Amino acid sequence: MPPDAKILIVDDHEDTLYALESALAPLGYQLTRATSGDDALKEVLRGHVGLLLLDIRMPGVSGLDVVRYMRGVEQTQLIPVVLVTGFGPNPALTSEAFRLGVADLVTKPIDPWTLRTKVRYLYDSHQRYRSLEREARELRTLVKNQHPTTHYAPAITTQRPAPRKQEQGHTA
Repeated sequence: MPPDAKILIVDDHEDTLYALESALAPLGYQLTRATSGDDALKEVLRGHVGLLLLDIRMPGVSGLDVVRYMRGVEQTQLIPVVLVTGFGPNPALTSEAFRLGVADLVTKPIDPWTLRTKVRYLYDSHQRYRSLEREARELRTLVKNQHPTTHYAPAITTQRPAPRKQEQGHTA
């Protein structure tokens, strides 16, 4: 992801979007919003999303549906997703969410400090991973395009080592 990757906040309630944006604004990351699962998928597929903060229960395409789709598309399968729910603990939902590979599941009301801490860690970790992935790809290309006579492996000699001198006083 480029350094300008956005955090996409998805919820079908305007007041929740505003509260989440207000909680994350001090981080200084670029924030964008969507009000439905369909809009979230469109935004994610456009690229430049570094983290998704996603409500689970929305009309139409649910948060879990969004995650299922994202995990099936190579360009989106590694984007960290934090699911948000206002319905309290639900073991089946929690199990399904983590089986799909979500990074975290938070329950409303959300403590802003805790949310910022989680988002900062997940976003920055994902950015570092993408940066390392880009560097590795560039290095592989560089090595692949090297002149064929250029070698980086040490030269292997075929000379045998000189025989050791026999110690004095011993005969073979």
